[in-house]
Amino acid sequence: MEESSLTTAPSILDRDNYETWAVRMTVHLQALDVWEVVEENYEVPPLRANPTVAQMKLHKKRKTRKAKAKACLFAAVSLSIFIKIMKIDSAAEIWEYLKEKYKGDERIKNVQVMNLIREFEMKKMKEFDVVKDYAAQLLSIADKVRLLGKEFSNEKIVQKRLVTLPEKYEATISFLKNSKDLSTISLTKLLHSLEAVEQRRLMRQGDTVEGAFQVRMQKNAGHKNGKMNNNKPSSNNQKNGVFPPCPHYKKTNHSPQKCWWRPDVKCNKYGKEGHVERICKNQQ
Repeated sequence: MEESSLTTAPSILDRDNYETWAVRMTVHLQALDVWEVVEENYEVPPLRANPTVAQMKLHKKRKTRKAKAKACLFAAVSLSIFIKIMKIDSAAEIWEYLKEKYKGDERIKNVQVMNLIREFEMKKMKEFDVVKDYAAQLLSIADKVRLLGKEFSNEKIVQKRLVTLPEKYEATISFLKNSKDLSTISLTKLLHSLEAVEQRRLMRQGDTVEGAFQVRMQKNAGHKNGKMNNNKPSSNNQKNGVFPPCPHYKKTNHSPQKCWWRPDVKCNKYGKEGHVERICKNQQ
């Protein structure tokens, strides 16, 4: 069961991932105890006449290991690459072919490294960038440089972070300068400090927005109440016989309910439209 799980290739080689694939594949073949097949490219001579049991076992073991190494390489490449290597005899020859074909020219790699370093140096954290996202961008560039076989220290990333931070982090940088040597601070420690400041800032902004929203709601409620109070006649005015203009007769000496001229009602006693029975003039 253990050997079966190890025969599964750790990754598939395509046109762009040779550097990582080669590292992982080397360890994979070592774990299967077949890496020396690739390194030494030994031949397995035919058995002599009347071989001993030990010689037969060794012969079979060496042939099996060569076949296993070749099978692992076949399983660890894309279909388009497999078509190119399927007629190559040995695992060692396959390995050399893949290395020559996909590792790339050293000059091309150097140009790629220079472009990545230029991209790294041009990066700047904008005012509204998230600390974690900006750090991920820098780390991604650094990892690409490392995959091309070049050194890229975390100290360089720390220095980049410090010199490209927006002004709102100045207080944090000053605190870190006073509390420890910034040349020795780890990338993880710096990120944790900056993320803590960012979280506190976001919490304060959230409280401010919530407070402003509540004030606005209170103002809107007060405005609505004021409108309702303005539309409602005061009790003092009613006592003095002063009312808002009647919507039917446009006078201010009576309420709309007691208006003589109401085209929407009919007198039950005399059958005339325009007033109700209780204010009918004919019965006064």
